[in-house]
Amino acid sequence: MRTPVGTGSGGTPSWLNVAFNLFLGHAPRWYKLALIAALLLNPVALAAFGPYVAGWLLLVEFIGALALALKCYPLQPAGLLALQAVFLGLTTAEHVAHEVEANFPVILLLMFMVAGIYFLRDLLLFVFTGLLVRVRSKIALSLVFCAVAALLSAFLDALTVIAVVVTVAIGFYGIYHRFAAGRGFDDEHDHQDDELVCDPRRGDLARFRLFLQSLVMHAAVGTALGGVCTLVGEPQNLMIGQTMGWDFVTFAVRMAPVTLPVLLVGLATCVLVEKLRWFGYGEPLPDSVREVIERYAARERERRDRVERVKLGAQALAAVFLVIGLVLHLAEVGLIGLGVIVIATALCGVIDEKRIGHAFEEALPFTALLVTFFAVVAVIQEQALFGGVIRTVLAVDGHAQLSLMYLANGLLSAISDNVFVATVYMTELQSAFTSGAIAREQFELLAVAVNTGTNIPSVATPNGQAAFLFLLTSALAPLIRLGYGRMLWMALPYTISMSLAGLLAVVYLL
Repeated sequence: MRTPVGTGSGGTPSWLNVAFNLFLGHAPRWYKLALIAALLLNPVALAAFGPYVAGWLLLVEFIGALALALKCYPLQPAGLLALQAVFLGLTTAEHVAHEVEANFPVILLLMFMVAGIYFLRDLLLFVFTGLLVRVRSKIALSLVFCAVAALLSAFLDALTVIAVVVTVAIGFYGIYHRFAAGRGFDDEHDHQDDELVCDPRRGDLARFRLFLQSLVMHAAVGTALGGVCTLVGEPQNLMIGQTMGWDFVTFAVRMAPVTLPVLLVGLATCVLVEKLRWFGYGEPLPDSVREVIERYAARERERRDRVERVKLGAQALAAVFLVIGLVLHLAEVGLIGLGVIVIATALCGVIDEKRIGHAFEEALPFTALLVTFFAVVAVIQEQALFGGVIRTVLAVDGHAQLSLMYLANGLLSAISDNVFVATVYMTELQSAFTSGAIAREQFELLAVAVNTGTNIPSVATPNGQAAFLFLLTSALAPLIRLGYGRMLWMALPYTISMSLAGLLAVVYLL
């Protein structure tokens, strides 16, 4: 009698079958096989076609891992690809460490700022619950989320802003999911388990997910709209400003011919897609969900005693410290986040190590994923994957160079790290200016094209914007079914309208 494939002589699973089942846990079988195939293909591609082709293949595989984030958290597949890249010599451990060191402020930000926002969640839920209850128009609410995110991102870090949005959205989702499962507002509940939801309320829960999808996407795009405008809006802005010797006001003025038209077009797009209900937008807040949130808000008002008010006041004080620290740049963003943690926990009596530890659960997996991304960036740089595009753009003369610079930066930033792309281009431009190949005036115009190109078209994919990538891999994304493909689809109208507006502004207004 033959033994079934994958089992031992006693009918028990074989060692190979057990190992395969453990590999990537509950990820689909086809996903596991695809990753194994990719890991086997990479050394073959390297031997047959060389490191340049193998590098591009690795980049495509990494993007695939991000695209399937709801099937398997990207850290493990991306991490295996990054490890293999080092072992195959596509980059070195030293180069990866250099990229990590260069981006250490971003790592600090993720480690401490996201955790700091966690300790402001009661205050944030209080403020945004009032907003959700009072603003009944979905178009007006969407415009508020987009505009406020843009305003905040012009002075704060976009990741900080999107962390606030994620915290608020999870709070709203948890309120209704608990109710839909027949639980009380204070009952222990797993809002990831839809089996607990009563059948009559499943439809409203599905519509609520669509509602939250649209709000968080409007806010995410808002971070890009505001982030491109000022010196402190995005990390690459600061690098470009330092290279050009521009202060805060000079930077904003130089960018305004492009950023202001794009801002107006972005806000108009927000209204249009909501009104026409295109690309997954336009879903209103279900009446049953609004009723539950209103009941929750009324209940919180009634039970808010002196202790709760003092806690809200303490969180408000920490929030004031956060805003002042970020606007005045008193320290690295991550260190300001650590200050928020210290103030909020000390004044609210949260001194238990386990309770503090929960705040880091959201940020640290993404921080680890970002380090694997830096490994891929190291491969891009080591193998000069974008070198051909850069040389082509710099070979063009005159005003056409501006539009090509904008488009090339946008294209590369949509599939890579926009900080890396901006750094590579600014290094090349500075060398060209120093050698006398371009005049100062053209150098300044090209710097504007680099900044707007890396910030605006990169909203096309989660790869291009750290805020989008954080949203994709956050605890919120699986709750509201916001996957990679869904983000691409919902970002598409913004990508088209904002990128086109930016291009026209570069061509006609610079």
